[in-house]
Amino acid sequence: MRPTPPALRNRRWTLPDTVAMLPGRGFAAKVVSPAPGRVIARSSWQEGCPVAAADLAWLRVTFWGFDAQRHTGELLVHRTVADDLVSVFRTLYRQRFPQEQVVVVRSYNPEAPPTGDGNGTGAFVCRPSTGASYFSQHAYGLAIDVNTFQNPYLKGEVVLPELASAYLRREAVRPGMVVEAGPVIEAFARIGWEWGGDWNQSKDYQHFSQNGR
Repeated sequence: MRPTPPALRNRRWTLPDTVAMLPGRGFAAKVVSPAPGRVIARSSWQEGCPVAAADLAWLRVTFWGFDAQRHTGELLVHRTVADDLVSVFRTLYRQRFPQEQVVVVRSYNPEAPPTGDGNGTGAFVCRPSTGASYFSQHAYGLAIDVNTFQNPYLKGEVVLPELASAYLRREAVRPGMVVEAGPVIEAFARIGWEWGGDWNQSKDYQHFSQNGR
Protein backbone atom coordinates (compact mmCIF):
# COMPACT_ATOMS: atom_id res chain seq x y z
CA MET A 1 0.00 0.00 0.00
CA ARG A 2 1.32 3.43 -0.99
CA PRO A 3 -0.20 6.91 -0.59
CA THR A 4 -2.46 8.02 -3.41
CA PRO A 5 -1.16 11.14 -5.19
CA PRO A 6 -3.61 14.05 -5.04
CA ALA A 7 -4.22 13.90 -8.81
CA LEU A 8 -5.48 10.32 -8.49
CA ARG A 9 -7.80 10.69 -5.51
CA ASN A 10 -10.75 11.59 -7.73
CA ARG A 11 -9.71 9.96 -10.99
CA ARG A 12 -11.76 10.92 -14.06
CA TRP A 13 -9.64 10.20 -17.13
CA THR A 14 -10.51 8.39 -20.33
CA LEU A 15 -7.70 6.83 -22.34
CA PRO A 16 -7.72 6.60 -26.16
CA ASP A 17 -9.65 3.66 -27.60
CA THR A 18 -7.56 0.68 -28.66
CA VAL A 19 -9.97 -0.49 -31.38
CA ALA A 20 -12.07 1.21 -34.06
CA MET A 21 -15.40 2.70 -33.01
CA LEU A 22 -18.39 0.42 -33.52
CA PRO A 23 -21.03 2.00 -35.78
CA GLY A 24 -24.12 3.72 -34.45
CA ARG A 25 -24.84 6.32 -31.82
CA GLY A 26 -25.83 4.24 -28.81
CA PHE A 27 -24.84 0.89 -27.41
CA ALA A 28 -23.30 -1.58 -29.84
CA ALA A 29 -21.52 -4.91 -29.47
CA LYS A 30 -19.90 -7.49 -31.72
CA VAL A 31 -18.84 -11.02 -30.80
CA VAL A 32 -16.39 -13.02 -32.91
CA SER A 33 -16.04 -16.65 -31.80
CA PRO A 34 -13.52 -18.12 -31.84
CA ALA A 35 -11.36 -15.04 -31.39
CA PRO A 36 -9.13 -14.28 -34.38
CA GLY A 37 -5.54 -15.47 -34.13
CA ARG A 38 -4.26 -11.89 -34.39
CA VAL A 39 -6.21 -11.00 -31.25
CA ILE A 40 -5.02 -14.09 -29.36
CA ALA A 41 -1.45 -13.19 -30.39
CA ARG A 42 -1.61 -9.85 -28.57
CA SER A 43 -3.10 -11.33 -25.42
CA SER A 44 -1.50 -13.27 -22.55
CA TRP A 45 -2.60 -16.64 -23.97
CA GLN A 46 0.11 -19.26 -24.43
CA GLU A 47 0.46 -23.02 -24.44
CA GLY A 48 -0.33 -24.34 -20.98
CA CYS A 49 -3.17 -21.92 -20.25
CA PRO A 50 -6.23 -23.75 -18.86
CA VAL A 51 -8.51 -22.65 -21.72
CA ALA A 52 -8.05 -23.44 -25.40
CA ALA A 53 -7.61 -20.45 -27.68
CA ALA A 54 -10.56 -21.77 -29.71
CA ASP A 55 -12.79 -21.35 -26.65
CA LEU A 56 -12.10 -17.63 -26.33
CA ALA A 57 -14.38 -15.07 -27.98
CA TRP A 58 -13.44 -11.54 -29.00
CA LEU A 59 -15.99 -9.14 -27.60
CA ARG A 60 -16.14 -5.51 -28.68
CA VAL A 61 -18.52 -3.18 -26.85
CA THR A 62 -19.25 0.49 -26.58
CA PHE A 63 -18.93 2.08 -23.14
CA TRP A 64 -19.36 5.45 -21.49
CA GLY A 65 -16.13 7.30 -20.74
CA PHE A 66 -15.33 9.74 -17.95
CA ASP A 67 -15.36 12.39 -20.68
CA ALA A 68 -19.12 11.74 -21.17
CA GLN A 69 -18.46 10.38 -24.65
CA ARG A 70 -19.13 7.07 -26.42
CA HIS A 71 -16.10 4.78 -26.69
CA THR A 72 -15.35 1.28 -27.95
CA GLY A 73 -13.30 -1.32 -26.12
CA GLU A 74 -12.48 -5.01 -26.41
CA LEU A 75 -12.31 -8.10 -24.21
CA LEU A 76 -11.36 -11.74 -24.52
CA VAL A 77 -13.90 -13.93 -22.72
CA HIS A 78 -14.93 -17.56 -22.72
CA ARG A 79 -17.26 -18.14 -25.65
CA THR A 80 -20.01 -19.51 -23.37
CA VAL A 81 -20.42 -16.18 -21.53
CA ALA A 82 -19.99 -13.69 -24.38
CA ASP A 83 -23.69 -13.02 -24.91
CA ASP A 84 -24.34 -12.64 -21.18
CA LEU A 85 -21.54 -10.10 -20.94
CA VAL A 86 -23.00 -8.13 -23.84
CA SER A 87 -26.13 -7.70 -21.71
CA VAL A 88 -24.00 -6.47 -18.78
CA PHE A 89 -22.23 -3.85 -20.87
CA ARG A 90 -25.52 -2.79 -22.43
CA THR A 91 -26.83 -2.04 -18.93
CA LEU A 92 -23.67 -0.15 -17.92
CA TYR A 93 -23.83 1.93 -21.09
CA ARG A 94 -27.49 2.83 -20.58
CA GLN A 95 -26.75 3.75 -16.96
CA ARG A 96 -23.78 5.85 -18.14
CA PHE A 97 -21.45 4.08 -15.76
CA PRO A 98 -18.01 5.49 -16.70
CA GLN A 99 -14.95 3.40 -17.51
CA GLU A 100 -11.43 4.57 -18.28
CA GLN A 101 -10.63 1.88 -20.82
CA VAL A 102 -11.87 -1.58 -21.81
CA VAL A 103 -8.95 -3.61 -23.11
CA VAL A 104 -7.45 -7.00 -23.91
CA VAL A 105 -4.70 -7.55 -21.36
CA ARG A 106 -1.55 -8.00 -23.42
CA SER A 107 0.82 -9.69 -20.99
CA TYR A 108 1.29 -11.06 -17.51
CA ASN A 109 4.73 -10.71 -15.95
CA PRO A 110 4.78 -11.10 -12.17
CA GLU A 111 8.45 -10.09 -12.10
CA ALA A 112 7.85 -6.68 -13.67
CA PRO A 113 7.98 -3.74 -11.24
CA PRO A 114 4.44 -2.49 -10.57
CA THR A 115 3.41 1.00 -11.62
CA GLY A 116 0.64 0.95 -9.02
CA ASP A 117 -1.74 3.12 -11.04
CA GLY A 118 -3.45 0.88 -13.61
CA ASN A 119 -7.15 1.42 -14.21
CA GLY A 120 -8.56 -0.82 -16.92
CA THR A 121 -11.56 -3.06 -17.36
CA GLY A 122 -10.33 -6.46 -18.57
CA ALA A 123 -11.25 -10.14 -18.62
CA PHE A 124 -8.94 -12.92 -19.83
CA VAL A 125 -5.45 -13.00 -18.30
CA CYS A 126 -3.52 -16.28 -18.13
CA ARG A 127 -2.32 -16.00 -14.54
CA PRO A 128 -2.69 -17.58 -11.11
CA SER A 129 -5.18 -16.27 -8.60
CA THR A 130 -3.75 -13.42 -6.50
CA GLY A 131 -1.57 -14.88 -3.75
CA ALA A 132 -2.21 -18.48 -4.85
CA SER A 133 -0.73 -21.17 -7.09
CA TYR A 134 -3.92 -22.24 -8.89
CA PHE A 135 -5.28 -20.51 -11.98
CA SER A 136 -7.50 -17.45 -11.59
CA GLN A 137 -10.94 -17.43 -13.16
CA HIS A 138 -9.47 -14.80 -15.47
CA ALA A 139 -7.32 -17.55 -16.98
CA TYR A 140 -10.53 -19.25 -18.17
CA GLY A 141 -12.13 -16.04 -19.49
CA LEU A 142 -14.78 -16.32 -16.78
CA ALA A 143 -14.01 -13.19 -14.76
CA ILE A 144 -13.91 -9.44 -15.34
CA ASP A 145 -12.21 -6.65 -13.39
CA VAL A 146 -13.95 -3.26 -13.64
CA ASN A 147 -12.03 0.03 -13.23
CA THR A 148 -9.25 -1.54 -11.21
CA PHE A 149 -7.96 1.68 -9.62
CA GLN A 150 -11.36 2.91 -8.47
CA ASN A 151 -12.15 -0.58 -7.21
CA PRO A 152 -8.94 -1.98 -5.70
CA TYR A 153 -8.08 -5.37 -4.23
CA LEU A 154 -7.41 -5.44 -0.48
CA LYS A 155 -6.01 -8.17 1.73
CA GLY A 156 -4.35 -7.20 4.99
CA GLU A 157 -1.71 -4.59 4.15
CA VAL A 158 -1.76 -5.39 0.43
CA VAL A 159 -3.57 -3.06 -1.97
CA LEU A 160 -3.61 -3.55 -5.75
CA PRO A 161 -3.05 -1.27 -7.58
CA GLU A 162 -0.57 -0.07 -4.97
CA LEU A 163 -1.43 3.65 -5.31
CA ALA A 164 -5.20 3.15 -5.01
CA SER A 165 -5.49 3.33 -1.21
CA ALA A 166 -7.65 6.49 -1.40
CA TYR A 167 -10.34 4.34 -3.02
CA LEU A 168 -10.53 2.06 0.01
CA ARG A 169 -12.85 4.72 1.46
CA ARG A 170 -15.91 3.12 -0.12
CA GLU A 171 -18.31 5.49 1.61
CA ALA A 172 -16.80 8.40 -0.38
CA VAL A 173 -18.48 7.43 -3.64
CA ARG A 174 -16.81 8.77 -6.78
CA PRO A 175 -17.49 8.09 -10.47
CA GLY A 176 -16.36 4.67 -11.64
CA MET A 177 -16.73 2.97 -8.27
CA VAL A 178 -18.66 -0.28 -7.88
CA VAL A 179 -21.08 0.29 -5.01
CA GLU A 180 -23.90 -1.69 -3.44
CA ALA A 181 -26.68 0.53 -4.77
CA GLY A 182 -25.14 1.05 -8.21
CA PRO A 183 -25.82 -0.62 -11.56
CA VAL A 184 -22.73 -2.82 -11.84
CA ILE A 185 -23.42 -5.42 -9.15
CA GLU A 186 -27.03 -5.74 -10.28
CA ALA A 187 -26.07 -6.14 -13.95
CA PHE A 188 -23.66 -8.97 -13.16
CA ALA A 189 -26.09 -10.57 -10.70
CA ARG A 190 -28.65 -10.88 -13.50
CA ILE A 191 -26.30 -13.25 -15.34
CA GLY A 192 -25.45 -15.15 -12.14
CA TRP A 193 -22.00 -13.64 -11.55
CA GLU A 194 -20.76 -12.77 -8.06
CA TRP A 195 -18.79 -9.81 -6.72
CA GLY A 196 -15.41 -9.96 -4.99
CA GLY A 197 -16.48 -7.11 -2.71
CA ASP A 198 -18.56 -9.67 -0.81
CA TRP A 199 -15.56 -11.88 0.06
CA ASN A 200 -14.62 -12.36 3.72
CA GLN A 201 -10.85 -12.96 3.79
CA SER A 202 -10.12 -10.25 1.24
CA LYS A 203 -12.01 -7.60 -0.72
CA ASP A 204 -11.73 -7.47 -4.49
CA TYR A 205 -13.98 -4.56 -5.36
CA GLN A 206 -13.14 -4.73 -9.07
CA HIS A 207 -13.78 -8.45 -9.54
CA PHE A 208 -16.79 -10.32 -10.93
CA SER A 209 -16.78 -14.02 -11.79
CA GLN A 210 -19.12 -16.79 -12.80
CA ASN A 211 -18.25 -19.08 -9.88
CA GLY A 212 -17.72 -16.36 -7.25
CA ARG A 213 -13.95 -16.90 -6.98
